[in-house]
Amino acid sequence: MGRPGEVLGEIEKAVDLPQDVERAADLLRAGELVAFPTETVYGLGADARNPAAVAKIFAAKGRPADHPLIVHIPDATHLDRWARDISAAARALAEKFWPGPLTLILKRQPDVLDAITGGQDTVGLRVPNHPLALELLRTFAGANGGGLAAPSANRFGRISPTTAQHVRDDLGDAVAMILDGGPCAVGIESTIVDMSTERTTVLRPGMLSAMDIGLFLGRMPAESAGGHSVKAPGALEAHYAPETPLLVMPNDSLPIVLRDALVKQERVAVLATFPAPFAHPLIVWHVAPADPTGFAHDLYANLRLLDSLGCVRIFVEKPVGQPWQAISDRLQRAAAGSSVKSARPANQKEETRQ
Repeated sequence: MGRPGEVLGEIEKAVDLPQDVERAADLLRAGELVAFPTETVYGLGADARNPAAVAKIFAAKGRPADHPLIVHIPDATHLDRWARDISAAARALAEKFWPGPLTLILKRQPDVLDAITGGQDTVGLRVPNHPLALELLRTFAGANGGGLAAPSANRFGRISPTTAQHVRDDLGDAVAMILDGGPCAVGIESTIVDMSTERTTVLRPGMLSAMDIGLFLGRMPAESAGGHSVKAPGALEAHYAPETPLLVMPNDSLPIVLRDALVKQERVAVLATFPAPFAHPLIVWHVAPADPTGFAHDLYANLRLLDSLGCVRIFVEKPVGQPWQAISDRLQRAAAGSSVKSARPANQKEETRQ
């Protein structure tokens, strides 16, 4: 067994060091947790057929037992081992966008664990677009067609990890091994699309947009407005949150809230796509990429950085427009989650991980 929290491998060495992947696969077969990179965020992997291993995910993350997990598979030929009644449209989406940042919600096969599905009759499946993840999945699956349950490798509700160090910071020795594939290319979680009924519905937006999906299918998918019958990972109102209270502000409101903070002598942080209009020792101003792809790539790393600075609050420039939809979604949930944390009584500590 690897040392707890051991970080091994790099993306450029993945092909040269197959022993790292083989050892990770052996740990997974033994029921251990292994963190691995995907193109979206780092996943906390466990054998999706092993109830005890899956239970370790919930314990390590502090994740609610009814919150479903996504099963990662090596390729679309494994779909029927996990799902049934798969429509031609769902198969077409898999063929078009896998490997890639797309999760399909489908009717589950009867032998899929309830712990994976949150007790629902559906299962989320995806094929990640990362060479190290794919190598691990192929090695682990073998002839038995196994899959890896893999939510983001962080404490539940917190900022998702996009580097191996983020995983180590959040989970420490709860993970038997961490495969280091460098920073994640996309930076926010996959688009989740419910294909379990005749109606195609986007349950969680991602950088693969509803427009991309609609253009391919020849019809626009519906967008969930809450109350959808299928629960999806990462769709809670409060999620992806820093410990520091976070507020999403329109451009023209930033000068006002900054003046108020200075009057109160509060140290605050700002994440915006433009330079600071003025410098002040109480204001930490961080410039983010002005395009959605770059902003998404850096988002969680930037939030983690600003969260570490001991500021009273974090102000984030409000994104505007359809290309920013997935980023807006994450920021709104992060703001809600940080508000929940800041409302906790001072004598009430965060629940300890088991």
